[in-house]
Amino acid sequence: MALTLDSIFRSAEIDPAQIQVIRHAFVGKREDSEMQGIHADSTDQEILEYTAQQSANPRIFPAIPPSIWVVFVKEGGDRARFWAVVRNHGEVSNDGSSRRFNLEVADDLSDLTNRLVIGWRSPRTWRLNGPTASHYPVVEIADSRPIPFPGFDSLVLDYPQLQAIMREHRYSSWRTALSSVIGIYLITDTRDGRHYVGKADGVDNIRQRWSAYAANGHGGNVELRGLDPDFFRFSLLRVFDPSTPTRAIDMSESHFKVALDSRKHGLNRN
Repeated sequence: MALTLDSIFRSAEIDPAQIQVIRHAFVGKREDSEMQGIHADSTDQEILEYTAQQSANPRIFPAIPPSIWVVFVKEGGDRARFWAVVRNHGEVSNDGSSRRFNLEVADDLSDLTNRLVIGWRSPRTWRLNGPTASHYPVVEIADSRPIPFPGFDSLVLDYPQLQAIMREHRYSSWRTALSSVIGIYLITDTRDGRHYVGKADGVDNIRQRWSAYAANGHGGNVELRGLDPDFFRFSLLRVFDPSTPTRAIDMSESHFKVALDSRKHGLNRN
């Protein structure tokens, strides 16, 4: 059975009966008015502004549009790529020929932004009601755009971010980088500020060690069992080449435990 927009809407708890679906095309100006159009290099803000301006003719645009608009941008052939879900907070101006709406980009379906592609069956139609659009086929859900690795010194992650890094394709470069080093890391319980200083050495690299935390929250450490990992913040204190002697890693770990007082006032037991 072919995947359709209806499944996408339902998974996001969006009722097709309560929305409209718009497909923008790259044009110099909107076909139904004198308003300027959008192009391939338009920013998100420009696309939002373009979406917010609509015709005052009720035969072209509903007199009372729904509160949720699902916006696509036309590609080659009958393809349309998902841009965003926007929430309509009402009309803010109307000069008799054009209207402007107060729109806000919503989080709904944000994980599919620029990834979801549908087949647009009505080439001359740029706006559909939700129930009609829900039958349109999904032709592609592309891999997420890779997110560049920010560098070891810039890593500060909460627990959901750590889990995403360990499983999502867009973070593949992060996993590669974390696999290339061993070293000393810090876990902070943000509820009370207590620190846990840990190390990854020997056969374990940072990725392997942090994968254990992503899996169960405590990584096998007795000190962290029973604590809620959703309040943990992960960062790196120092990284080493895998060929670094174990003694040097141990000395660095001991130094940070003293510097951060993680034995007496933190989460380290030794």
